[in-house]
Amino acid sequence: MTIPEGNLKGNVERFTGFADLYDQFRPEAPKLVVDILTSYLEKRPGLVLDLGCGTGLSTLIWKDYGDRIIGVEPNGDMRSKAEKKRQALPGAAHISFVPGYSNSLGDIGDESVDIITCSQSFHWMEPVGTMKEAGRVLNEGGAFAAYDCDWPPTIHWKLEKEYLQLLEKADLLAQQLTDGEDQAVKRNKNEHLKVLKDSGVFRYTREIVFHNKETCDAERYTGLALSQGGLQTVLKQGSSELHPEIEDFRNHVEEYFNGETKEILFSYRMRLGIK
Repeated sequence: MTIPEGNLKGNVERFTGFADLYDQFRPEAPKLVVDILTSYLEKRPGLVLDLGCGTGLSTLIWKDYGDRIIGVEPNGDMRSKAEKKRQALPGAAHISFVPGYSNSLGDIGDESVDIITCSQSFHWMEPVGTMKEAGRVLNEGGAFAAYDCDWPPTIHWKLEKEYLQLLEKADLLAQQLTDGEDQAVKRNKNEHLKVLKDSGVFRYTREIVFHNKETCDAERYTGLALSQGGLQTVLKQGSSELHPEIEDFRNHVEEYFNGETKEILFSYRMRLGIK
């Protein structure tokens, strides 16, 4: 499909080629997201729109809590993985995954949506057009929520430091290895709330912080690092420069977990707007 003006090819293609790995290790959106947004809405949503839905980790949690759920995802690999999961899920006929962009929701009717979510995705979107479209499709009193978890998840400072160093080097290498027009551009997540406020779409905005504990073993903690787009960009370019750092990180993670499963803490920041 044609990329609408304001969107970047690099932001879409960044997630090509590792949908299975991404889906295996990334966290599913916590149930607290549903609880918070339905509480603000004060009713069961008729239509939930999940923009930049990826492999459906933030879409399928709505299965039992909305009359109709649509995941919008421009990346074909990610969307195909989401659709395979939907087909294997009983009672999911009211869920669909469609190609599309957040600033071009032409098939979604005016004032037809109760809740819009952007999980780990709003920083890849063209913000002005996205806000305009959100204002168009949201019902009066509808909720827009852009939420992200902090990286890395909390477990131990030494592992976290090594995780951050690995990702920092990966991001620098990704820039060096990628042509300018193909580079991904990540917007500052700390500006999300300001974008919502400045849009004029919402009568009320705020930031909500919450946490979610999940179980994790060494394979998953390493997999979380490997699922980061910058690192995957380097590997897809055929570079072996990160291999020593990846192996060192893997060994240190395995040493720390020592074959055990431990709890890790995902910390979330939700920027919320009520139309």
